[in-house]
Order: sequence, then structure tokens, then C-alpha cells
Amino acid sequence: MSGFFSALFGALDPLCGPIGLFSLFGSGTLVACGEAGWGDEIAFGVKVTISLALATLPVGLVIGFLIALAAQSEEKLLRLAAGIYTTIFRGLPELLTLFIIYYGLQILIQSVLSSLGYEGRIEINAFLAGMAALAVVFSSYSSEVLLSAFRAIPRGQYEAGDALGLRRWRTMRLVILPQLIRIALPGLTNLWLILLKDTSYVSVIGLADILRQTGIAARVSKEAFFFYVIACMLYLILAMISSFGLGFVERWAKRSGISR
Repeated sequence: MSGFFSALFGALDPLCGPIGLFSLFGSGTLVACGEAGWGDEIAFGVKVTISLALATLPVGLVIGFLIALAAQSEEKLLRLAAGIYTTIFRGLPELLTLFIIYYGLQILIQSVLSSLGYEGRIEINAFLAGMAALAVVFSSYSSEVLLSAFRAIPRGQYEAGDALGLRRWRTMRLVILPQLIRIALPGLTNLWLILLKDTSYVSVIGLADILRQTGIAARVSKEAFFFYVIACMLYLILAMISSFGLGFVERWAKRSGISR
């Protein structure tokens, strides 16, 4: 069964599949698939970029939602902690956050294990480190978007849920969340496009994303301009596909809101 799915995904590969862009238009060029060119390597970089962005999105949204809840909490310490969190990770450059998480966690884990008598070398997975760094940055921005959406929902809706005998979590799930998603969706759409571009930072820690794969091809082939134009086109294609898909989701959300 796994062989069937591997063959299916290979056939549907938009770059190096039978009807992929590189297969159809890159034959005999530097982006040809197979040993003749760099098409397979760049296609793998596209998969890594998409996988990283999709893996980061739900983690960042969950953390951002919790930070937004803390920011409007009646507990002063929770509001203070949420403010400190967003100030730090919105203020630090994304690349610096990535370095701190990737190298800092390695040093911390190595120090803890050394104190326990283990002297082996520890290296954090680059994909997980990149996902963690992008998630905390994404969550710091998404929390502000979600907080604004929370504030746009009248407080009377919480009171109405209480009057109907709904527990607060049911009021949140059935009444608040549908409105929250509809209000916050335009802002979250912009953040997704920013996240998609920010995945390029992980190339500096060795993850084989679009930028790293095209960079290697540029250095080896001495055709830097050609391969970096290819990278630009791939990011633009991903952005256009995302804009189209998210635009459809926004229209659906608006229609759902009107129908209610």
C-alpha cells in the first residue's frame, strides 16, 4: 500500500512528475529532473518548504489563541506574561529567534546531559528547530490578530451563553469561535503569506528548503541569477495558490455568517 501511495504522489508531483513543470519545460536545461539537472533537488526543497509551513501553522495558531486568551484574562500575571511574550518575539528578528532556539537549545540540553554524566554530542533536528522558531514568531503576531477579533465580539454574547445555561467552554466553541474565525481570517491570511516567506530562514541551519537547494545549485553551476529567479518564481506560485485558496475560504466564511 505504501508503494502505491509513493507512486501516486510521484505521478502527481507538480514539478518532476510526468506532467510536472520541470518535466515538460525543463528537459535539457539545468532544471531537468533526474541526473541531468537540479529539478529533483529543487522539487524536494519545495516539499520541505510546504511541509514546514503547514506543520508550523496549527502550532502557531494554538499558541497564539492561548496567548490571546491570556491577554484578555482578568488575572494580571497572565496579562503581563502575554505582553512580555508578544513584545519579545515581535521585537526580535526572525533569524535571531531561529539561532537562539537552534543553538541555545542544543547548549542547554548538552549542559543538562553533561551534568548527568553523558558526554555525547547532541544536535537538534533542523526541521523541528525551524518549526519551533517560526511557531513562536507566528504565534506572537497571530495573538494580536485574535485579540482584536475577541474585542470585536460583544461581551453580551458571553452573558447570553451564561443565561442559556451553557458552560463557558461551550459558549466559546458554539458562539464565540465561529465569529472569531470570520473576523480574524483576513489578518491570519496575511500572516500565513508571511510565514510562507519566513520558511526561507531555515536554510541557514541546513534544512533543504527552496532557498538552500537553489543556492547549492547556483554555487555548483555558477548560474546564480538563473536559479534565484527559479526560487522567486516558486515562492510567487506558492503565494498565488495560497491567496486563491484563502480567498475562497474567506468568501465561504462570509456566506456562512450571512446565512446565520
